Amino acid sequence: MLARLLIATATLALLGAPLHAQTGLPLGTTPPNASVETVDGRPVQLAQYVAKGKPTLIEFWATWCPNCRELEPQMAAAAKKYAGKVAMVGVAVGVNQSAELVKRYAAKHELPLTVLYDKTGDAADKYDVPATSYIVVLDRTGKVVYTGVGSDQNIEAAIAKAM
Repeated sequence: MLARLLIATATLALLGAPLHAQTGLPLGTTPPNASVETVDGRPVQLAQYVAKGKPTLIEFWATWCPNCRELEPQMAAAAKKYAGKVAMVGVAVGVNQSAELVKRYAAKHELPLTVLYDKTGDAADKYDVPATSYIVVLDRTGKVVYTGVGSDQNIEAAIAKAM
C-alpha cells in the first residue's frame, strides 16, 4: 500500500494535473478506526480525533508532497473561518518521513491541523489512500461526505457539504 501511495503521488506531481480519487472511502460510509501516533511517538487511535457532533476534515499528507504544500493556504483559511466548528486533522504518511521531521515541518509551516503520524501505514491502508493530498470530510454524524486528491480541491466547498 505505501509503495502504491508513493508512486501515485509522484505520478500526480509529475503530471501537474489533478488526480481524482478512484479509490478511497465510499461516500456515505463511516470510516474505519486506525492506529496512528502523535508526533511525540505516543500510540493513539485516529477515531479519537474525529469530532463528535461536528464535521471533521482529515488530510493524508507528507512533508515532500507538492500538492499538500499547495493546499496549505486553503487549509489555513478554512481553519480560521471554521475555528471551533470543524475539526481538522492531518495524518502524515510514513513514506520517507519520521515523526520528528513531521513535527518540525508542522511547526515551521504553522499547519492548522492536529498532526498525527501514520508510521505503520495502518491509516493509509484502512482509508484506501490513493495518494498524498487525499482529503476526507466527515459530517457531524461521522459519515463521509467528500473525498478528493490533488492541489485543485476546493476545501471550502468540501466543508460546506458537511455543515
